[in-house]
Amino acid sequence: MQRLDLKQLLSQKLSPQQIQFIKLLQIPTAELETRIKEEMEVNPALEEGDTDEPDEQERNEDDDRDDENDPDAEYDSDNSTLDEDFEDRADDRADDIPEPEITPKDDTPEQPDNTDLDLSDYLNDDEIAGYKMQGDGPGDEEERDMPLADTSGSLMDALLDQLHFADLDEKQEAIGQQLIGSIDGDGYIRRDLAAIANDMAFSQNIETTVAEIEAVLRVVQGFDPAGIAARDLPECLLLQLERRPQDDDTVNAERILTETFEEFTKKHYVRIQQKLDLEDDELKDAISVILKLNPKPGGSGPTGPGKTQYLMPDFILTNDNGVLNLTLNARNAPELRVSPAYTEMFRTYDKASKKDQKMKEAVTFVKQKLDSAKWFIDAIRQRQNTLLRTMNAIVELQREFFIEGDEGKLRPMILKDIATRIGMDISTVSRVANSKSVQTEFGIYPLKYFFSEGIATDSGEDASSREVKSILKDLVGNESKARPLSDDKLEKMLNARGYNIARRTVAKYREQLNIPVARLRKEL
Repeated sequence: MQRLDLKQLLSQKLSPQQIQFIKLLQIPTAELETRIKEEMEVNPALEEGDTDEPDEQERNEDDDRDDENDPDAEYDSDNSTLDEDFEDRADDRADDIPEPEITPKDDTPEQPDNTDLDLSDYLNDDEIAGYKMQGDGPGDEEERDMPLADTSGSLMDALLDQLHFADLDEKQEAIGQQLIGSIDGDGYIRRDLAAIANDMAFSQNIETTVAEIEAVLRVVQGFDPAGIAARDLPECLLLQLERRPQDDDTVNAERILTETFEEFTKKHYVRIQQKLDLEDDELKDAISVILKLNPKPGGSGPTGPGKTQYLMPDFILTNDNGVLNLTLNARNAPELRVSPAYTEMFRTYDKASKKDQKMKEAVTFVKQKLDSAKWFIDAIRQRQNTLLRTMNAIVELQREFFIEGDEGKLRPMILKDIATRIGMDISTVSRVANSKSVQTEFGIYPLKYFFSEGIATDSGEDASSREVKSILKDLVGNESKARPLSDDKLEKMLNARGYNIARRTVAKYREQLNIPVARLRKEL
């Protein structure tokens, strides 16, 4: 049996403007420019330029003067797409305008003198700038801003080029292409050769065996960079050792990788010496050879897929004799405005005496684009304001660090501390701190770097966990590599300095600093 019930519910919904602001707030500066360009592509009413516009009263007076002097002022010659009614009205008005007088010319055309013709006298850069086609090259300003294209090529292209020069038949070359396509970003082939044979049978209708694939694989493994197309780490390192001069150090290194690889990964050097009967100097030289090899050949060399990435700071902080000056990166404050052409178009349509269905659709479309442009500009301004308020609060709390650059001066600070100071929600502060960075005199720091928990000290004050990590890093850096410090010893040394910290916390901080355990830090 169906029932009709009435319920009262409280729900929180975000407006489209709030959603747009949240998305803009969390993206970094490097992506903001791309986001603005995307918005300008879909919204022609948004354009770059100064937001300063004449007052509304001045615009209305100018419009009235233009209407008195120009009977066609309500039509925009550059942007209008007039329908039939507008064309009829324009034709009626054109009948009242006298035709211009035409001066008769001789039948014989006058030959122009091309000797002193200077094309620059007849071309205006401002006039042709808006009519540049796709084939036109960028101007001087654009050339400085455009990044250079990567012409080095990819790893796969380099391997395929080497494959074409190998002495292989048609079937072997097809197998080689399949193997090169199976190489991952680190330069390994982690798929089973039998699975590759099945792929070739189903996708290319080529019947082959594992032995044939392995024979071609040996050819591909001889390509540059050394160690490419290996199936595991030992094979990758051995392929690189094959290209080295076969001296005693290389031979001992090959024995370590083939006979005692597990002991080598765990740095059980005593067991390696006992099993291979090596002296201390022989073991040390062989280990030195192995450590110089590349475990990820796919990401090295000029043909590697990795590209250099540059960190673009969102804030710039300068120190002027103890006075900290905070500014936004110029890319965070773009000059945007609502297109005057679209604004004038909306006024023209709105003032039109005759409005049909097409006219109403045009007015609705233009109004939507104008509102969307205004919302986007307001969201950008609100983003700038929120970024500055948040960063100013961080600078106030961490002033000593920004003055001296000493990690020991960092104070404990969490998201709630900043949210309370600026009167915003913690989620807003989290979006600002995420993927944002600040440029200081001591380098570029991500905003997350300044947020840390507090550690109790013997003096009763709280020390930043960043300060404890800095001390922990110094202790490990100054330890004896023959006898590294264990977590228990590190705990006692920190406690002796007045930091009340447990061993599990030491282990957590050590892992966050990417410091391995004591056994793996041991060196010969």
